Amino acid sequence: MSQVITNMAGNLWKLLVKEGDEVEVGQEVAILESMKMEIPVEVEIAGTVKEVKKAEGDFVDEGDVLIELE
Repeated sequence: MSQVITNMAGNLWKLLVKEGDEVEVGQEVAILESMKMEIPVEVEIAGTVKEVKKAEGDFVDEGDVLIELE
């Protein structure tokens, strides 16, 4: 299992995947809003989304687990 971890604090503006979706390396899975900028979150490995840990509108800190992949 692998995890998608946020690399900065901000509000989770938009989720682009849901549980059960297949993702490929480099695919954008979410967009964070931080300091009035939209920051894409990409996956580093291919897999299937097992669990989405946060919801749109949630505040996330740097290092939070956003998505678990299998």
